Amino acid sequence: LVMDILRVLSTPDLEVRKKTLQLALDLVSSRNVEELVIVLKKEVIKTNNVTEHEDTDKYRQLLVRTLHSCSVRFPDMAANVIPVLMEFLSDNNEAAAADVLEFVREAIQRFDNLRPLIVEKMLEVFHSIKSVKIYRGALWILGEYCSTKEDIQSVMTEVRRSLGEIPIVESEIKKEAGELKPEEEVSVGPAQKLVTEMGTYATQSALSSSRPAKKEEDRPPLRGFLLDGDFFVAASLATTLTKIALRYMSLVQEKKKQNSFNAEAMLLMATILHLGKSSLPKKPITDDDVDRISLCLKVLSECSPLMNDIFNKECRQSLSHMLSAKLEEEKLSQKKESEKRNVTIQPDDPISFMQLTAKNEMSSKEDQFQLSLLAAMGNTQRKEAADPLASKLNKVVTQLTGFSDPVYAEAYVHVNQYDIVLDVLVVNQTSDTLQNCTLELATLGDLKLVEKPSPLTLAPHDFANIKANVKVASTENGIIFGNVVYDVSGAASDRNCVVLSDIHIDIMDYIQPASCTDAEFRQMWAEFEWENKVTVNTNIIDLNEYLQHILKSTNMKCLTPEKALSGYCGFMAANLYARSIFGEDALANVSIEKPIHLGPEAPVTGHIRIRAKSQGMALSLGDKINLSQKKTSL
Repeated sequence: LVMDILRVLSTPDLEVRKKTLQLALDLVSSRNVEELVIVLKKEVIKTNNVTEHEDTDKYRQLLVRTLHSCSVRFPDMAANVIPVLMEFLSDNNEAAAADVLEFVREAIQRFDNLRPLIVEKMLEVFHSIKSVKIYRGALWILGEYCSTKEDIQSVMTEVRRSLGEIPIVESEIKKEAGELKPEEEVSVGPAQKLVTEMGTYATQSALSSSRPAKKEEDRPPLRGFLLDGDFFVAASLATTLTKIALRYMSLVQEKKKQNSFNAEAMLLMATILHLGKSSLPKKPITDDDVDRISLCLKVLSECSPLMNDIFNKECRQSLSHMLSAKLEEEKLSQKKESEKRNVTIQPDDPISFMQLTAKNEMSSKEDQFQLSLLAAMGNTQRKEAADPLASKLNKVVTQLTGFSDPVYAEAYVHVNQYDIVLDVLVVNQTSDTLQNCTLELATLGDLKLVEKPSPLTLAPHDFANIKANVKVASTENGIIFGNVVYDVSGAASDRNCVVLSDIHIDIMDYIQPASCTDAEFRQMWAEFEWENKVTVNTNIIDLNEYLQHILKSTNMKCLTPEKALSGYCGFMAANLYARSIFGEDALANVSIEKPIHLGPEAPVTGHIRIRAKSQGMALSLGDKINLSQKKTSL
C-alpha cells in the first residue's frame, strides 16, 4: 500500500504531507524500501525547481528527514540517496541543508564503505556552499574523515581556493589601493550620461557603482565569511587543518613534505589571526576564536602524541557516543508506541456489535476502523455530544441566573472541535404567561454566534430548552454573556430583562500536546513576537513535581528528554510545546530552582516564559498557569 499512500504527497497542505510520510515510514519494509526511496528522490528533485515558497522549504526538510530514517534503517539504500541529497548543501535554504548535513554526518560515521563516495561528493560541492553554518559542518566532516593522502591534499587545495590569495590582509590592502586608482581618474572627468537596460537615461559616476559589485564577485566564500566578521568558522577551520596535518604526517614519511604541509596549515591560521586583529573585517575576532586558533598553532608546532590522540580519535568517539544515545532514545520511543498499539484480545472476550453497544462504554470495545472512518468523514464530535442518550448527569451545569429571579436559567456547555453548543434550560417561575421570551447572547474574544435563538412563549411555571451554537476561530480564552428578555401578557410596562452570568470558555479544550525538534523549537522561539513571562508562585516544594503539575494543567508536552531532567540538583530548565487544533504553536520555557538556603520546605521559585504567534494564546496560557500553579490539597 505504500506506493498508493505516497500519491497523497501531491496535495499542497504541509500537515497532510507530514502525516503521509510518517505513515509511509511505519509501513516501509525491505521489499518496498527501494520504490519508496525512488519516489522520495523524485519529490526532492521536484522541490528544487519550484519557485521558493515557505512550505517548499519545510516540505524539502520533511523529505530529507524521511530519506534519512530510511537509510539508517536500510543501510543498502544510503549509497543511492546520498549523491542526490549532497546537491542541496549548496542550497540557499539553510534548514534543509542542515538536515542533509546531519544525515551525511551519521552516514559517514556508520557506513565505512561509503566514506570515499561521501568525501568525493563533499569536495565537489564544497566550493558552492553559501551558508556559513553549513560550511562549518562540511569542514568538520572533511577534516574528520579524509584518510588518504590524495584526499587530504584536495581538502587543502579547496581551503586555499575558498580563502583566496594569502596573506589576506596585504592582498586586501593592495586590492583597495589598486582598485581606487582608476576610479579616481574616472570621477575627475565629467559625469557621463548612460542608457540603462530599460532605455531610460541615468547620470552616474563610476565611483559609486563599479566598486562594490566587483568586490563582491571576486571574493571566494571563506574569505567573504571572514571579512564579514564571522570568525567562528575560522576556529573550526583551524581544528580541521590541525587534524588533516597530523594525519598527513602519519601517512607521509618524508620530512620535507611533512614540514611544508605543516607550514602551509600554520600559515593559513596565522594569516587569519592577522586579519582578525586588523581593521578590515566588519567585526573584530573574538578572544575565544583567538585562543582556539593559537591552541591549534601550538599543537602543530609541538606535535605531541597526546594531542594527536585527542584530535584524531576522541572527537570521533564523542560523535559515535552521541549517535548511539540518539538511537537508544528512538528505540525507546518506538517501543512505547508499539506497546500502546498492541491490544490483545483473549479467546473468551465478548464480541461487541457496533449497533448494540452503548456509546459511553469503553472505546476499546468499539470497532476502531469504523471510528476512524467516521472521523475521516468529518463526524469528529465527542461521543457524548454525538449521542442523544448520553446522560447529562456527568456534565457540569453552569447556573446563569439566581433561584429567586422570575426566569431561572442554566446551561450545559458542550465543547466540540470548532464550535461550542450551549444547551440552556429556561424556567418560568411566575404565575404569568411570558411572551416573546428571547435568549440574547453576545461574545467576547474570538467567538462568533452562529444564529440568534428564536423567541418562545412560556406558560406559568413552564420550562423550555434553547440551543445556541457558537463558532470558535482561534485559541484564546473567550467569554459568552447575555440576558433573557420577555413580555408579560396584559402588562403595560416595557420588556423585562434578566441578566445572565458570564460563561468562560477554557483555552485547554483546544490545546493538544505535540512534539518538534530542538532546531524547530529554537527557530519558532526566535520568530514569535508575543512573550508572556509568568513568575512561579506555588506551594509545591519539588521541582519535578511542579513540572509535571504544569504539564498536566496546560496540556503541553515536555521536549527536554527524561535523561536531562532526572537526578536532583537545585535547579531545572525544560522546554514545553503544544499545538492548538487550529494549527497555532505555543512554546514555553520553564526555569525553576529550589532556594536551598531557605530550607528543605521552601517552595519552588523561578519563571515560565511563554511564546506564541498570537497575543491571545500567550496571555490565555499565562492566565491558565497563574490560576493552576498552586497545588490544592485534596
